[in-house]
Amino acid sequence: MTARQVLVVDDEIGIRELLRDILQDEGYQVRLAENAAEARDWRQQMRPDLVLLDIWMPDCDGITLLKEWGSGGQLTMPVVMMSGHGTIDTAVEATRIGAFDFLEKPIALQKLLKTVNAALKHGEQQPRSEVSLISLGKSAVIKELRQRLEQMAKLKAPLLLIGAKGCGAELCARFLQQPDTPWLELTDTERLTLAPLDILEQYREGVVFVPEVAALNKTEQKGLLLMQAKADKYGVKVVCATTHALNQLAAENQFDESLLQALSVATLRIPSLQDHPEDIPDLVRAMATLLVETKVADYREFDIAALNALRNAEWPGNLAQLDSAVRNLMQTSLGEKITLEDVNRVLEQFTLMEQPADNGHAEEGNGGPAFDFDQPLREARDEFERQYFEYHLAKAAGNMSKVAENAQLERTHLYRKLKQLGIKTKQ
Repeated sequence: MTARQVLVVDDEIGIRELLRDILQDEGYQVRLAENAAEARDWRQQMRPDLVLLDIWMPDCDGITLLKEWGSGGQLTMPVVMMSGHGTIDTAVEATRIGAFDFLEKPIALQKLLKTVNAALKHGEQQPRSEVSLISLGKSAVIKELRQRLEQMAKLKAPLLLIGAKGCGAELCARFLQQPDTPWLELTDTERLTLAPLDILEQYREGVVFVPEVAALNKTEQKGLLLMQAKADKYGVKVVCATTHALNQLAAENQFDESLLQALSVATLRIPSLQDHPEDIPDLVRAMATLLVETKVADYREFDIAALNALRNAEWPGNLAQLDSAVRNLMQTSLGEKITLEDVNRVLEQFTLMEQPADNGHAEEGNGGPAFDFDQPLREARDEFERQYFEYHLAKAAGNMSKVAENAQLERTHLYRKLKQLGIKTKQ
């Protein structure tokens, strides 16, 4: 088992080295930082299992650094504060911000080891870091978004999130989830047809997130209408998202009017990246840190020119597209620093991958039929699914087991879907 990493932050060299020697004797891997700047660098490069953080430091005090990590989405590890001049008020303030505990200097050996052990056990029970709504940025746009979500969390009505593709609807929905409560991203929408109330029973006091409500068929819409009407009884917060104009779909008889009225009680527009480009550098750093912590990529720092180029670029795919770019840069760049040249290389690759429009129709190719994008959403969805299953049926030579495996569907669900689409199979 890999030794757990402890970061010790203290401006007194004697204390740093003493804590290092004690903790190393206990089998821990110890990193040392003499000020907040060094602590920031270490946190950027890794997610320590525990931080021992001194309060009184010359460049930046520990409380300020703790607040900084908390507001930036980097407080994903337990932090134990240390001070030789501590007060009860200071300890309470540190705990309120997010510190696990408080140690007063001089620190007794047994007290130190007991606190370290308890903090590490606490950290093991916490989820690993992820890009969250908190790490989206500090701009006025994002602050307002958080405030409105906090306000809407108190409402009993379902919440409808409206925004462009990739703008972070799931992050907003996750923001509403209380600690230690269930979460469901409802991708198997057939459950709305079969047993919508069973979903509420299973996810009591939690959040049920529907990622694209416009993709539901009429029967599934009825199930969602029933589920949201009963959700408060089970303490469930129903959050739906869409990239489509539901009013228009309702006018075209593609969306249930009653469901639209229920969802319209509480709606919130999610800003696109173009609405807050000043947050992109912080977002890039958060995404890069996550890749390092999850061991997807080695640590690399973005230089200023690279960050500016990413900030000034266009991101029609919003957060999802930016995340893809950061992953590409972190995994393919050759130097220790990611430069402007690296960013230009990846952005050029993204441009080459973009498909030009062709009068609203997909090109015929590889023996496949053209796809008409001008038809209503419901018909387009059915047509796509029909082509999809016909392709897999042909590929598997009619072997239903292989089709079910490739489509990752249960056999019973697959047969129902094929029957619904009017696709005949060999029995």
